Amino acid sequence: MRSVLKVKPMEVMCSKLRGLITKMMMISMMMGCVSGTGTLHRVGGKLGWTPSVNFTEWSSHESFYVNDWLIFNFDKNMYNVLEVNKTSYESCNDQGFIKNITKGGRDVFQLTEPRPYYFLSGRGFCWGGLKAAIFVQETAPTPAPVQARNGSPSSTGSRIMALVMVAASISLTWTVL
Repeated sequence: MRSVLKVKPMEVMCSKLRGLITKMMMISMMMGCVSGTGTLHRVGGKLGWTPSVNFTEWSSHESFYVNDWLIFNFDKNMYNVLEVNKTSYESCNDQGFIKNITKGGRDVFQLTEPRPYYFLSGRGFCWGGLKAAIFVQETAPTPAPVQARNGSPSSTGSRIMALVMVAASISLTWTVL
């Protein structure tokens, strides 16, 4: 004889509700991660961390904000990357550095505070110009809304996001029911 498992309707609803809440939290976390990742800047552009780059010129064409990332591409057997203070930067002093960023020649560094960051390469290469000053701002400016043909600001981005959220909610509702 087969036994029949009796499940109370309230237990089923609570289980489905927990699943729905979990899925919504996951979507919210994913959306939060996408918006706060920052920009990845290749220090020195295509040439990377080498003495042939004018890093003052390079950094003048970049905008750096909190949570942005720097990637240093270089020959680790030849160069290194040290975070230093302003005085050490100006005098090319590689002693008493704040942090040695050198790991493998393709090293990343996150800009976590709105302040100036100073980097140099030791072993005498700083004197050849292998140093960079990065000035970090608090937050990126909010882009101005795109003007629609009738002169009013376009809310296409907002509408797309709203449609995505509605579609996700409907999808989650159908999976729960």
